Amino acid sequence: MTDRNLKRVRRSSLVLAGLFVAMCGLLSAAAVIVYRLPEMAENRFGPASPLLGRAQKIQYAFQLFLKEEALLAPLPEKADSEKFEIQLGEPVYSITARLQQEGWVPDGEAVRVFLIYSGLDTRVQAGQYRFKDAQNSLDIARGLEDPTPGDVRFIVLAGWRVEEIAAALPTSGLSISPEEFLAKARQPNPEWLPEGWGEAESLEGLLAPGEYVFPRETTVDQMISAMTERMESLISSEIRDGFANHGLSLKQGVTLASIVQREAVVEDEQARIASVFHNRWSVGMKLDSDPTVQYAVGNSRLANTWWVNPIFVEDLQIDSPYNTYIYAGLPPTPICAVSEKALLAVAFPEITAYYYFRAGCEGDGRHLFAENYEDHLQNACQ
Repeated sequence: MTDRNLKRVRRSSLVLAGLFVAMCGLLSAAAVIVYRLPEMAENRFGPASPLLGRAQKIQYAFQLFLKEEALLAPLPEKADSEKFEIQLGEPVYSITARLQQEGWVPDGEAVRVFLIYSGLDTRVQAGQYRFKDAQNSLDIARGLEDPTPGDVRFIVLAGWRVEEIAAALPTSGLSISPEEFLAKARQPNPEWLPEGWGEAESLEGLLAPGEYVFPRETTVDQMISAMTERMESLISSEIRDGFANHGLSLKQGVTLASIVQREAVVEDEQARIASVFHNRWSVGMKLDSDPTVQYAVGNSRLANTWWVNPIFVEDLQIDSPYNTYIYAGLPPTPICAVSEKALLAVAFPEITAYYYFRAGCEGDGRHLFAENYEDHLQNACQ
C-alpha cells in the first residue's frame, strides 16, 4: 500500500471513529433525556400516578410532551350555562372523545393521556360539570376529579321557618351566607310578593318548600326569586277563591295554612285540623295553637332547635302577637314554609263540628278530635 493510500485509510478511520464517538454521545444524551423524562414531566404536568411503572411513566411523559401544545392551548369560549354530563360507568376514552366533539378541548386524546398519566382516570366522577374557570385542557382534566356536580340540590322542608332555611346554606354548596339570606328575607323586595299580599316585613311563608337545583354561582336574589315564584305558582286561583269563601285574605289563608302545616303530623289530617281552626275563627274563639307559641319562643331556650317541645306554662304567657293563646285572630305573618296540600286544606277544609283536638295516645302522630271541651278532656291519655 502506498503512503498516500495509507493516509487515506487513516483519515477514514479517524472520521469513522469520530462519527462513532458522536453517535455514542448522542445516544448517551438521548438515554439521559429519556431516563429523565418522568422528572421533566412531573415538573411540567405534576406527579405521575404511583400505579405506573418506570417504563409507563416514560411512555406517557413522552406523549405529554408531544401533546403539550394542545393541553395548554386556550379553550374556546363557551356559555356559562353549558354543562358537560358524565354518565355513571362511562369509560374515560368516551368522556375525552365527547369533550373534543362538544368543543370543550382541542384534543381529547391529549386529555386521556394526561388522565392516565396523573391517575385521575380512576377518580373521574359521574355528574354534571361546568368548566367556567377552566383556562386550558389541563384545567378541565383536573376538574373531572371534583365529585361536586355543577348544580347544587337544595331542599326546603315544609314547616321550616326562614332561620332553618338559612341554617342549611353553609353545607349546601352555594356561596350564600345565612346572614345574607336572612337580611334579604327580612327586608323583602316587593317584586317577590304574590299579587294581593300587601306589605310584608318578612318572606316567612312565601318561600315554597321542595327540591331546588341551583347553579353553584347562584346569588341570594336569584335563589329567593326562584322560591317565591314557585310559591306564587302554588297559590292557584282555586285556592284564592277557597280562602275568599271562608272570609280569608290571601295573607290570612297562607298564615292559617302555616299553622295547619305545623300542627298536622299526618298529612291526611290537615283538612280536618283546618276545619277546627275555621270553626273557632267563625265563632270568635282564640286559635290556641301551640306552633304559634313555639314560633314566638324561637330558640331562646334551646339553641339546637327553633321549635321547642314541649312548651311550658310560662311559654303560654309570652307577650307576642304570635301567641294565639293570648291574642285572638291570626298571627301577623305565616310561621313557616307551606306545602300545597296545607294550602288546599285551608281553602277546602273538611266540614265538621269539631272545635278541639289533641295528640292521640298511640304515638303515631294522629290526633283525637272533639266537638266540645268535656269530650276534649275525655280524650286525654290515661
